[in-house]
Amino acid sequence: MAAPNEITPQQLLRLVGTPNCPQIVDISIDPDFADDPHLIPGAFRHPHTDLPGLVTRLNGQPSIIICQKGIKLSQGMAAQLRSAGLRSEYLSGGNYGWRDLTQAPRIPSTNLPPMDQGHSLWVTRHRPKIDRIACPWLIRRFVDKDARFLFVSPAEVIGVSERYNAIPFDIEDTFWSHRGDSCTFDTMLDEFGLRTAALDRLSTVVRAADTDKHVLAPEAAGLLAMSVGLSRLYRDDLEQLEAGMHLYDALYRWARDGSEERHTWPTGKPS
Repeated sequence: MAAPNEITPQQLLRLVGTPNCPQIVDISIDPDFADDPHLIPGAFRHPHTDLPGLVTRLNGQPSIIICQKGIKLSQGMAAQLRSAGLRSEYLSGGNYGWRDLTQAPRIPSTNLPPMDQGHSLWVTRHRPKIDRIACPWLIRRFVDKDARFLFVSPAEVIGVSERYNAIPFDIEDTFWSHRGDSCTFDTMLDEFGLRTAALDRLSTVVRAADTDKHVLAPEAAGLLAMSVGLSRLYRDDLEQLEAGMHLYDALYRWARDGSEERHTWPTGKPS
């Protein structure tokens, strides 16, 4: 019988990438993590010996606790968090269970962005349209839930990056940028090991809209129209990003669960 505060890898897979996914905390001891240095998308590392620090970082948010096998470390920490008044579950099977799950992405720890005070910091050109909204969505949903983004004039991106130790993206001649026919969203999928069927489907639409190759995906015209509309609705780039997060949440669920659905009129009659 499953424990009341247990979540299975299959259940977690349905949550990862969605806005209601809890904070995922990996408390594996260092030797175990060194043997297989990968993280579940969205997870962050935290020592199992620092309960007060974790309570502070979670700040009341629900969590899923992970260790190597889902036994004493994660069950004990989840129980302590629940005792402290926080909603917390542990992952049955731990990292081993997730690793054995077909199609479950894992991020190489060496490819994760540097963190400062619990979050990564990114910078790009202001007045975003497609890639510069899609990439922040991907980062916040699959890499760093608390990532922050700076939008500045194109000529100042590199300077701001150097002065504030921010990671430049979607800028020519930088690491996180277009590569050949692929857009920056594709680069992030490749580097973070996030190539899943749903994200591949979404990336095709993003690439088609971002590079004006709508022949790749009929949905690209709609994404372009919505992106341009959002840029006209919002003068503030951060407000536009928050609105765009909902757009990409919906597109991801379409790509994951709804791409085969069709609608006709009158209802139920063949098109």
